[in-house]
Amino acid sequence: MIRYDFHMHCSFSGDSVTPPEEQIEEAIRLGAEGICFTDHMDYSYPMAKESGTDFEFDVDDYYRRMSELRDRYRGRLEILIGIEYGLRNEPDLIGEMQEKYGRLNDEYDLDFTIGSTHCLEYTDPFYAVPYWVGRTPDEGLETYFRAVAENAKNYDCYDSSGHYDYAVRYVPASDAWKGPACYDPVKYMDITDEFLKTLIHKGKALECNTAGIKYGLGTTHPHELVLKRYLELGGELLTIGSDGHKPEHIFYDFKTTEDYLKNIGFKYYTIYRRHKPEFIRL
Repeated sequence: MIRYDFHMHCSFSGDSVTPPEEQIEEAIRLGAEGICFTDHMDYSYPMAKESGTDFEFDVDDYYRRMSELRDRYRGRLEILIGIEYGLRNEPDLIGEMQEKYGRLNDEYDLDFTIGSTHCLEYTDPFYAVPYWVGRTPDEGLETYFRAVAENAKNYDCYDSSGHYDYAVRYVPASDAWKGPACYDPVKYMDITDEFLKTLIHKGKALECNTAGIKYGLGTTHPHELVLKRYLELGGELLTIGSDGHKPEHIFYDFKTTEDYLKNIGFKYYTIYRRHKPEFIRL
């Protein structure tokens, strides 16, 4: 069993109302050894007004609360403290994001950070308007993957790169796109190779995120072919997370995922304590 979930959210994230204690109690019920909270910090989230959702939180309060919970549950569950950073590739935002996320890493004794691309071109592909307007599915996905590859190069604040093919969830249905089965990662493999080589060169991990299964994609984020390519290129650092925002979604489908990763060829997954990777056998 994979006994650590390294991507989960609670009420500190703008898209979750779950108290952290509920995530912790569910992890204990499931027999977990540890979890890492990675609540959303997306500075300058462009759709905040439209969505009514703010992806920033009081980090002093967060770190204090998580430290208290870590101490309270010591001996029952290891609680690690992380943040999911929303990386941006818009030229006028890169320097600001580098400075802000770097400062958080310097000021807080975090265990782990995820670097995820939720937004590009001042919007989020979650919203069909404006991101997908005037674009074919292939054009929208290629643009998104290029942004992820650029962000991998531009930022050093993250330990693991989150949900690589996130945008696949949100391609609007059309004659050209009747569902997730239309997604063929081979079409974008040149960009993917560039991205994966950057991770390996910089000593960053790739995340295997089971939310893809939860969202009905039939595969994890990233797709099985991307995971295979990562191994072929020599990638070794692999974190595993559910991206769960409520108790029933943490450790989502981890038993199946364990077998799936073994079949691909992975022998270990990675956890982080104070940004230092540790390998655990699958």
